[in-house]
Amino acid sequence: MDAEIIAMLGQDGVTNGAIYALLALALVLVFAVTRVIFIPQGEFLAWGALTMAALEGGQFPATVWLLVGCGVLTLAVDAFSATGRRNIGRSVLWNLAYPLALAGLLWGLPIAELPTAARVLIALAIVVPMGPMLYRVAFQPVAEAPVLVLLIISVAVHLAMVGLGLLIFGPEGSRTQPFSEAQFELGSLMIGGHTLVVLGASVVLIVALYLFFDRTLYGKALRATAINRNGARLMGISPALAGRLTFFLAAVIGVLSGLLVAPITTVYYDSGFLIGLKGFVAAIIGGLASYPLAAGGAILVGLLESFSSFWASAFKDVIVFTLIIPVLMWRSLTSHHVEEEE
Repeated sequence: MDAEIIAMLGQDGVTNGAIYALLALALVLVFAVTRVIFIPQGEFLAWGALTMAALEGGQFPATVWLLVGCGVLTLAVDAFSATGRRNIGRSVLWNLAYPLALAGLLWGLPIAELPTAARVLIALAIVVPMGPMLYRVAFQPVAEAPVLVLLIISVAVHLAMVGLGLLIFGPEGSRTQPFSEAQFELGSLMIGGHTLVVLGASVVLIVALYLFFDRTLYGKALRATAINRNGARLMGISPALAGRLTFFLAAVIGVLSGLLVAPITTVYYDSGFLIGLKGFVAAIIGGLASYPLAAGGAILVGLLESFSSFWASAFKDVIVFTLIIPVLMWRSLTSHHVEEEE
C-alpha cells in the first residue's frame, strides 16, 4: 500500500464518515429528547434517495401516496384522542390537506424537466413530514414507557417501513446523478466534486444544528427536554411538541443523507438499515449523549470501513460492527448503572 492508495482510501473514509456523522447526530438527538433508539432512521435515508431517483426518472413518486396514508392515519389518531381533538383543525391542514395538495401539485408538474434543486425540495417535502407523523402514531401515545418498550416499538416500526419500502420501490436498487461532476487534482489524488458537496453539506448542516440549539427558542426547548423532561414540562415545554420537532429534524437529516449517499452507492429499499447501523455504532461511541464524540466516532467508522475494504473486503462490515464491543465494554467498566425510574 503506497501513499496514493492511502490518500484514496482516506478520502472515501472521510466522505462516508461525514454521512455517518449526520446519522449519528440524528440518533443522539432523538434518544436525548425522547429516549427512543430510532432504528428506522436509515429508512428515511433510503426513502429520500429512492424518491429522488424516481423524480430523476420523470416518474410520479409513490411515496406521495404513502404520505397521504400516513396523514390519514395520524388524523384518525388525533380524532380519537382528547389532546388531538383540541387541535383538530390544525391536524386536518397538516395531515390531510398538505399531502393531498402536494399530490395534486406533483400530478400536474413536468417532473422530468425539473431542475435538481427543485427535485431536492420535492423529495424533502414528501418524506420529511412522515417523521412527526410517525412520532404521533407510534411513539407519542407511549412516550413515558420504559426504554426497552420504546426499543421494541422502534424495531416494529423499522420492519413495517422496510416492508412498505419493498412494496413501493420494489427490489431493484437505484442511483442518482451526482450534484457535481467536477474533478479537482490535489497532487496525485483526484477529488470528485460530489465528495466536496458531501463534506460541505455535512459541515453546513452540523453548524446549522449548532446554531439552532444555541440561538433559537425551539432549540433551547429541545435542549431543556433532553436534560430534564420533567423540569421542561414544569416550565411549560410540551414533551409532545419536542418529540414531533425532534423527529422532524431526524427526518430532515435522514433524507439529506440519502440524497448525498445515492450518487455514491446503489440504494435499495433495505439499504438504509445497514447504513444507519453504522451511524448507530458512531452514536454508541458518543454514548448516545455526546455530539462531538459521535461525529468523531463516525469519521473513525468511515475510515475503518474504507481501509477494511482494501485489506479484507468480505469482512469490512464485520470489522466495523466489532468496534462496538470494546466500546461497550469500556463504557460498562467506567460508568455507574442507574436503575430506570418506573
